Amino acid sequence: MTYPKIGNLAPAFTLLDQDGNKVSLKQFRDKKNVVLYFYPKAMTPGCTVQACGLRDVKKDLDKRDAVVLGVSPDPVKRLPKFIEKEGLNFTLLSDEDHAIAEKYGCWGMKKFMGKEFMGLIRTTYIIGKDGRLKTVMDKFKTKTHHEDVLAELDAL
Repeated sequence: MTYPKIGNLAPAFTLLDQDGNKVSLKQFRDKKNVVLYFYPKAMTPGCTVQACGLRDVKKDLDKRDAVVLGVSPDPVKRLPKFIEKEGLNFTLLSDEDHAIAEKYGCWGMKKFMGKEFMGLIRTTYIIGKDGRLKTVMDKFKTKTHHEDVLAELDAL
């Protein structure tokens, strides 16, 4: 598993959001920071904790001119249910064929309950206004992910 290199242009993408609209990374060039976070599956315990943490710090993210995009291999039809159930206030994107996760180096071998399988490795990227990768975060707890993101934004 190899992440894109910090300082290089972040891999471009166009994915469908929770409403079936096409969303591209380049649409957010007016934002100082794009917080692109990959999570394994909507409405599971860890992913819910992580998403709700980001939901709850929206004002703090806004102060830092940061937009959040959550990406998972979930089908589009599952995403509105997650948003509605948890009151999420950011865009979720569907990467069903995990092509974008592969571009970002966060699709790989995982171990869970003694089994090995290919899956999405929880990873967050911060991308600057210039489209360049500023940070890769892959060592965090879902409960404190939002705090780690804010601290990372402040350090940039």
